[in-house]
Amino acid sequence: MDRAKARFYINQRLYWRAAALAALGLLLCWSAYSLSFSAFKRAEFDRASVRARLYEAVLAEALDRFQHLPFVLAEDPGIRAAVAGAAPERLNARLAEFARRAGVEALYVMDKTGLTVAASNYEQPLTFLGQSYGFRPYFKAAMEGRQGEFFAIGATTSRPGYFISAGVPGPDGEGIIGVVAIKIDLGALAQVWDTPGEKVFVANADGVIVLASDQRLRYRTLSPLSEARRAAVSAARQFGEEPLAPLDWTSDGEGDVRLDSRGYLTVQTPLPRLGWSLYFLTENAPIQQRAILTALAMAALLAGAFLGYLLIRARRVRQALRISQADRAALRSINRRLEKEIEDRRTAERRLARTQSELDRASRLAALGRLAASVTHELGQPISAMRTYLTAEEIGAAPSDLTLLNRLGGLVARMEHITRQLRFFATDGGTQADEVDLERVIDGALGLVRHDLDAAGIQPSLELPGAPVTVRGDRLRLEQVLVNLLRNAHLAMQENGASELAVTMTTADGFAIISVKDRGPGLGNLSIDELREPFHTSRPSGEGMGLGLSISAAILEDHGGSLRAETRQGGGASFDMLVPLIGGV
Repeated sequence: MDRAKARFYINQRLYWRAAALAALGLLLCWSAYSLSFSAFKRAEFDRASVRARLYEAVLAEALDRFQHLPFVLAEDPGIRAAVAGAAPERLNARLAEFARRAGVEALYVMDKTGLTVAASNYEQPLTFLGQSYGFRPYFKAAMEGRQGEFFAIGATTSRPGYFISAGVPGPDGEGIIGVVAIKIDLGALAQVWDTPGEKVFVANADGVIVLASDQRLRYRTLSPLSEARRAAVSAARQFGEEPLAPLDWTSDGEGDVRLDSRGYLTVQTPLPRLGWSLYFLTENAPIQQRAILTALAMAALLAGAFLGYLLIRARRVRQALRISQADRAALRSINRRLEKEIEDRRTAERRLARTQSELDRASRLAALGRLAASVTHELGQPISAMRTYLTAEEIGAAPSDLTLLNRLGGLVARMEHITRQLRFFATDGGTQADEVDLERVIDGALGLVRHDLDAAGIQPSLELPGAPVTVRGDRLRLEQVLVNLLRNAHLAMQENGASELAVTMTTADGFAIISVKDRGPGLGNLSIDELREPFHTSRPSGEGMGLGLSISAAILEDHGGSLRAETRQGGGASFDMLVPLIGGV
């Protein structure tokens, strides 16, 4: 046995040595992956920087190529004459020829109100002639004597373009009498950018993408626009009806971004002219793939040596494993026995807790009975005397004193009601065994609470069986239970203004069942055992002692029945009186 243990411990040490070698191999593979990934990422970042500068230079050249053209055209006599009010027919043709030769999408002239008086596209269906562009920022800049530059979706053609404008000076070189503007189509430039594995886009100062190699990215925002900026963009009609929805874009600030749940390496290059920025994105996946291949190569070199070591030690490991499995089986057996003992102990504790709870309830009820007998005995005569004195005072009292006497009479009535409830616990609880027709019980109880229900606007609905239902017991005590349930329903519905009250009687399993259903607030999270505890009440102080349900449950138990309660679907509560039928049928 000692020799087996020694062999086992030796095998364990060898196992941990193998595990340490495996961990070292994983560390080497991870180091190879991390170093190669960093190296490949730096190389890719350098390549992306070069590509981004190239795209930036091409875009800057495209924007600068026509900067002079509006200034040159603004000095043309024909354009000045058209702005001054001359007929623009010949000027339209000249502008069309200028636009064709210069390679711009459109060339047009506006007066000082922004109304287009001549345009190169005068023969096209969507011509600029007669259209007013006074709301455009490039027009306002030119009228102020500055060069206007603006990217927007065309208000007439609904096609995006880059607008450049210049003011037309007056006859004596004083003031601005009109504006010359050109529109450049940058769409062909964005199409050239479309390269697999790369994304290129340009965002303006508001973070709105105005040019993109992937057309799905156009007019999306890098971050949500404020309401003020949205209002300004809408006033300039810069992007037409585009929603300018935010892009699924997150950046760590160090060149790594996620776009539409895919990782990219990004290089940002500013375009100072308009506050634009060019973003060049290349996918991280190829970098990761190359780094993984490097790590796999390292793993392949280490795997052979490690596999050989594992094969040598396999037999000893299997032997140690068998011993370990036997120990685990023994431990599982012990655990099962222990779990059974724990469950038996918990069952005994639950039984003890139930017995203790029943004993506590019996003790409380016994103490309550003794207290009730003492209280009713001591208070009976003083209350009767107070009632006699009040009656005598009312006979000869002045009308001004009747209010106070009525209030005192109400207090005495409330004290008599409380002593009547307490008197229940002072009696022996015996039940007079007479045959009782439960329909008479229901009629009697409804008669007692009819005035309160009518005052609250509650008309109870009745659902009774066709044949008489008889039980053996005390009719008055059963009426007391039903009256208590009806009053509880009436008070509960006063809390939420409901008026739906139903009283039904059925028979099942040898019991007569009288149900009282309301649409009050329900039982909440309370059970019938909690509700029937003496002095448990949810009413304000002075409106009840919380003895009603406790007394009702005790009366039904004296009759061999029980009290049930549940919350109804849709709101409200349902209380059921169960009383044994005569003969159990």
